[in-house]
Order: sequence, then C-alpha cells, then structure tokens
Amino acid sequence: MRKSRKFSKESVKREPRINERIRAPQVRLIDGEEEPVILKISLALAKAADLGLDLVEVSPNQVPPVCRIINYGKYKFEQKKRKQEQARNQHIITIKEIKLHPKIAKHDYDLKRRNASAFINGGDKVKVSIRFRGREIAHPELGMKLMKQMVEDLKEEAIVEFPARQEGRQIHMVLAPQKQAVKQAVKQAVKQVTKQSENKIKNKTEKKLSKLPDKQVEKKGTK
Repeated sequence: MRKSRKFSKESVKREPRINERIRAPQVRLIDGEEEPVILKISLALAKAADLGLDLVEVSPNQVPPVCRIINYGKYKFEQKKRKQEQARNQHIITIKEIKLHPKIAKHDYDLKRRNASAFINGGDKVKVSIRFRGREIAHPELGMKLMKQMVEDLKEEAIVEFPARQEGRQIHMVLAPQKQAVKQAVKQAVKQVTKQSENKIKNKTEKKLSKLPDKQVEKKGTK
C-alpha cells in the first residue's frame, strides 16, 4: 500500500492538492495524449497508484477539477531546478558609493576611480558624492570639475544616469554600466556558478570512489 505524504500547513497553502488531499468526488483526468475523462476520485486514485505515480490537481477551479497523473516528486525537482537556472542568469544591480573631496590628492583620486571602475565592470551602479566643508562651499566649481573628470575617465565603461547636481553642501552623480559591461558581468557570474557546480560533482564522485574497495575501483577504471 502506498504511503501517504505529509505536508506542513505552509506547503499545503502553496502547493496543489495531490492524491488523498483532493476533495472533489469526481475529477477530469488528463492522461497523456488521450481525451480527458471524468472519473470518480477513487478510480483516478487507483489508476495513479497502479502506475506508481501521483494524482495532481492542476486546475482546481473547474468543475470537476482537472487532474494529471505524474511523478510529483520529479515535477517539483524540475521546477526547483528551473528556478535556480533562472536565478543564475539574473544579476541584481546594486548602487555602490564613492566619496570624494574637492581637494582630493591625485593618488587618492586614482584609487577611487579604480574602485568605481571595478564596481561598474561588476555590473553595479556607482553614486559619486562630494561634500564641502567650511569655506569650501564658496567654490562649488571645484566639485563640478572633479565630477566631469570622473565621467571622462570612465566614459568607455559607464554612462551618466543621474547628472551631477548640487544639494546644499553636497554634489551627487550616478554612473551606470554600459550595456556591454552588464552582459559581461552576467556571463562571468554564470561561468562562476557553472564551475562551482562542476567542482562539487567532481568532489562527490571522488569521495564515493575513495570509499570503494581497490578492486572495484580498478574495475571501474578499466570499463
């Protein structure tokens, strides 16, 4: 006799009803390429049990509800795998901040510029901010000149999404990656995830082989 599956209250709310959790007295069963047929729930459950599969309610709002006979565990695994694959191909863009000073030294500016370049090439946006202290506010043109210099230095890899604007004692500007830079960052992220997966599989295989007797390992190697 097939064991009944146990579900938490949260999973019951999210997941479709399957097997004995289907409450309708009759169901419209879709079985492969055959025409849908209306069966008593007991007959549909018996048919799924004979095949060693699950009866899954795929359209509960119809009368009677539509069901399919599938391997629900395998279906859930494939759905999870598909979501993980989609997540790998996504890159969440964040905003990093670079703070400058109107009288910043060349060495410090070069360091900030390299940091901004690294963020942009990683697919992130960069907020560049300058804060004036004391009497420095009397010369806002120094800050604007510095902003223009940053834009010029990063013009090959970034675009100005939000132009430099003064607000009180601060000047802000937002730089965004060129489309090509974003594509490259996504490609690199996917490549890294793939490499990690390959290494994980390799380590698991080596671990399993290490537990086998030497004779079995030799046989596997000769095949």
